[in-house]
Amino acid sequence: MLIAAAVVTLLAAVLHVGIFAMESFGWRRPTVWRRFNVADQQQADATRDLAYNQGFYNLFLAIAAIVGAVLLLAGAVPVGATLAITATASMLAASLVLTTLGRAFLRPAATQGALPLVALVLLIASVVG
Repeated sequence: MLIAAAVVTLLAAVLHVGIFAMESFGWRRPTVWRRFNVADQQQADATRDLAYNQGFYNLFLAIAAIVGAVLLLAGAVPVGATLAITATASMLAASLVLTTLGRAFLRPAATQGALPLVALVLLIASVVG
């Protein structure tokens, strides 16, 4: 189960690297800002700096998840599990915060939080069980 936990953690990280790329480098493109329920180009331009910064938060969570998963697979279970659990729990918590913005954000929250939730369950089952 530890291998499955590491693999799903890596998938969650890949998703968050994609979110990083969209927020930090693709934000001004309509195909990107529409995914984030931004109303128009003017609003996208006005929020560009915030999205850029937020994208890097996603990247840093992804890096922690990747390092944690690699350490898990290398046999350094306590340290790897700590990093992977912290990263995936933070990803999941961010998706739950997103749900507080209204119904329009439920689907993006589910997309953002599904893999971290599965990873977190597998990680906890692997290290506690």
